[in-house]
Amino acid sequence: MFVRMVDESLERLLRDELPLPEDLGDVSFDAPSGNWSAQLSRITVNLFLYEVVRSSHPASTPTQRVNANGKAERRAPQPMVELNYLVSAWAGSPRDEHQLLGDVISRLAARTSVPTEHLPAGMEYPIGLSFDGDQHNRIRDVWNAAGAHLKASFSLQVTVAADTFDWEDQAPPVTRIEALTAPRPAPR
Repeated sequence: MFVRMVDESLERLLRDELPLPEDLGDVSFDAPSGNWSAQLSRITVNLFLYEVVRSSHPASTPTQRVNANGKAERRAPQPMVELNYLVSAWAGSPRDEHQLLGDVISRLAARTSVPTEHLPAGMEYPIGLSFDGDQHNRIRDVWNAAGAHLKASFSLQVTVAADTFDWEDQAPPVTRIEALTAPRPAPR
């Protein structure tokens, strides 16, 4: 569920920041295969999720809330994951694609996270953004695996808390101590 919410957040951010209204172009999350690209008829920013790995970032902090019934709940720290997206631009010519890709890079390079106004309802944790250095030519491998020609693109790394642990009832707070035990003698 959290991956869909990340996709939704990225689309909202790009549509707002570029701007790329729905009547002008598309934001796609499909594999950029040759068959897929042959069907495009509008400018498109493609964010293909090609890798999901556990992040080296520490788990999120534990959270607490009061639910709709007024009951206190807690949630264990969520593990962090990294979602790696191959980002490419599709337009009428390479020049137009480079312009669109440059616009996407400019908007994303200015951010370390997705602004809260672009997060969907229910998204409780921030979404971190960074450019992933392609040390192992993974981008070329992704293009080859998709059966498409290599084109201008970059890898966007998104770091987010996985939606792993559910909310649990929180123990009531201690309000008083009924009895004290005798102190233990000191060890000799």
